[in-house]
Amino acid sequence: MAAALRPRRKTASRCSPPATAHCTHTFEIAGYSLYKDLPTGKFVQSASFAVGGHNWRLIYFPNGHTVTGEQQESKDYVSVFLVLLSKVTGDVTVLVDIRLVDQTTGVVSMPILKRGVRVFNPTRHTLGVKKFKKKSKLEAMPYLKDDRIVIECDLTVVVGTMPVSGSRTFCEIQVPPSDLSSDLGKLLETEEEVDVAFKVEGEIFRAHKIVLAMRALLKFIYTDSLPAMDDLSGGEGDEMIKHLLVAADRYAMERMKLFCESILCKRLSIGSVGTILALADQHHCAELKDGCIEFINSLDRKSDMEGLVASQGYKHLKRECPALFVDMWEKAAKSRKF
Repeated sequence: MAAALRPRRKTASRCSPPATAHCTHTFEIAGYSLYKDLPTGKFVQSASFAVGGHNWRLIYFPNGHTVTGEQQESKDYVSVFLVLLSKVTGDVTVLVDIRLVDQTTGVVSMPILKRGVRVFNPTRHTLGVKKFKKKSKLEAMPYLKDDRIVIECDLTVVVGTMPVSGSRTFCEIQVPPSDLSSDLGKLLETEEEVDVAFKVEGEIFRAHKIVLAMRALLKFIYTDSLPAMDDLSGGEGDEMIKHLLVAADRYAMERMKLFCESILCKRLSIGSVGTILALADQHHCAELKDGCIEFINSLDRKSDMEGLVASQGYKHLKRECPALFVDMWEKAAKSRKF
């Protein structure tokens, strides 16, 4: 177990998001009908716009982009490309969306060029879609209105170099899983050191006073009442109340302490009064202490007194609480009962 709890060395790193520049450029193509019959490969272009320290432009091909072997394939489509106008010596990383605008609502369509990381460089300065939109669909509402179409381009450019991830080292202390329920379960199964018994419909169930006292204590904290203990056999109920009294005194639960004193006081007997009086003295239970002494003073038969003196509780009181023992008999003498 000790080896499993040793701190474990771990490392971690984080890549921070890079600095970026963003722009949305709207390219309106008015007089759509004047351009629709341009030959394949011919285009119209937007004004240049600056993003991230570079100049860019959109180009629009009304009858498809000229690509060797693919001219016939793209002639029924319009093509749209984003062009990097600035000369660069390295990579330029971008995120780009190119979309059509709904002429009736002003809402942009789903991206036709889906947003993703793209890289421009000295040998690659254009990016786009040859089959941007089929002309038959483009010329229907809602994209064509008043002989015009509108294309929108969202462009985000990574500015500067990509950040370097920082690394840090830390120790992780491993916490073992709880084995409390397992240990308590084994304790119940083996009946090791059981010291209390429940009798339910003639069947005996054995348990541990300390565990039951703990649960009874929690019930009182949450409900301000003690649980029923009718199922406890013999004097086990009294023993449980004694445990609860000790706990109540330790945690300054005065009302619960008085509950326990009241129950024990009502159950005093010749055999138990000595033990309970010692308990009352040890845990500062003034009411219970007076009740025990009054019970002893009420004994007027010789046989009762002989039974008291012969009890284990009396011997325990005499041994553990000599000052209380003397005080008890002094009070008895003053009451002139003996």
